[in-house]
Amino acid sequence: MIMRKSKFHDLNISNATLIFADLVVLSLVFYFINIHNTSSSPNNQDIVKYLVISTQFIFFTIPTQLTILAVGLYNEKIRESFNGIVVRLSVALFLAYFFSFSLSLISSSEYLFSQTRETLYIAALSALIVTRFIAISCKYEQMGKRRVLLLGHGNRAKLINSTMRRATDRVNFEIVGYIKFPGDEVVDEGNIKQIELSVPLEKYIIEQNIDEVVIALDERRNNLPSDSLFYCKLHDIQITDVIDFIERETGQIAVNHIYPSFILYNDKSSDNLITSFLNWLFNTIIGLLILSVTWPLIIITIICIKLEDGLTAPVFYTQKRVGLKGKIFSICKFRSMVIDAEKNGEQMSGKSDNRITRVGRIIRKYRIDELPQLFNVFSGNMCFVGPRPERPQFTKQFEDTIPYYSHRHNVKPGLTGWAQLKYPYGDGLNDAREKLKFDLYYIKHRSLMLDILILIRTSEIVIFGKGR
Repeated sequence: MIMRKSKFHDLNISNATLIFADLVVLSLVFYFINIHNTSSSPNNQDIVKYLVISTQFIFFTIPTQLTILAVGLYNEKIRESFNGIVVRLSVALFLAYFFSFSLSLISSSEYLFSQTRETLYIAALSALIVTRFIAISCKYEQMGKRRVLLLGHGNRAKLINSTMRRATDRVNFEIVGYIKFPGDEVVDEGNIKQIELSVPLEKYIIEQNIDEVVIALDERRNNLPSDSLFYCKLHDIQITDVIDFIERETGQIAVNHIYPSFILYNDKSSDNLITSFLNWLFNTIIGLLILSVTWPLIIITIICIKLEDGLTAPVFYTQKRVGLKGKIFSICKFRSMVIDAEKNGEQMSGKSDNRITRVGRIIRKYRIDELPQLFNVFSGNMCFVGPRPERPQFTKQFEDTIPYYSHRHNVKPGLTGWAQLKYPYGDGLNDAREKLKFDLYYIKHRSLMLDILILIRTSEIVIFGKGR
């Protein structure tokens, strides 16, 4: 039984099972810790006590699982050692504890288990570490792993190797082999074996327990085995085009292999006034919440920049960027480079750019330099989630070179986005092309749920200083 693509993006059998297992573990920890706390134990005749214990349970489990998601531990493709996972769990439980403690300052401590809080989170951390060890030992990430047959052995089939090189990229499926068809431009098959059929295609698929057939023929006319595929479809075997397969498994669009119809039929840019207002309201509320928490960090950053560059040195830096429908607007950031950084002309910034100041390297790593863009969100030029806005001169270069690059301008740019989660820092034409694949995926699937997911998972980038 195949788990079809989830609207919650990246959700599959393995991480759904892990989410459920964590909930069970947290529930057991909560029960055993609170059953010994007489002040929190409900009396059968006291409904208020039941409400108290239920509220405590919600304030414990939901924030904890959200922080686990935020540090990337519900991603079965994460490349991290067990020690690294323990560190991430510790960070997640600390954040959940901090959230609980903060709420207790503005709410009744009776509802937030202040007497057992420390014990509860320590016990939860210990139990979750054990759970993760068992899950990793049992190779939980391979739950629901599908057996995939590849029809075709040419340039389109090659996309799978080029987009999913690592073993962690293929934890959800196993390619049994490929079948070559006339018209395929043969490429190096790597470790994938060629299947020579001695029985009808549909019989081979049934006998080998194939879960999914991926269509990757370079030439489909007069080659596609329609009758066999229809038979397989009737037997609940998934038939998937290679472009859709890559989109599902990697969260990106193969830009060089899509047709113009993709843009025509998957355009979600026509928001009405009500939707636009609600979107602005959502972003403004999130912005105010973040500003209320980060204002001390903003003041510290201003002081540090002044101490490094002098009291008269500018703190903020504005740049022209391309926004919705190609409209030019000014973006505001903390200055992270030397004052005369572009005295020799405009150029893209790289990881090892020697124009970046000492303070600049720190605030860039943890994305603190982006905080002034909250005011771009308030003004309506940007959203929290969307493609990162590019400078006009580079946009023109990319539009002339990269197919469909201008399609990014059909949505508002964002402080963070799907590309920032999925692709490491990049500063050139090739990186712009790779990031566009993820931006197009976001534009196709954008929704409030996806925006919330991206916002939560952006915490991993900020906390661990990954990407930009």
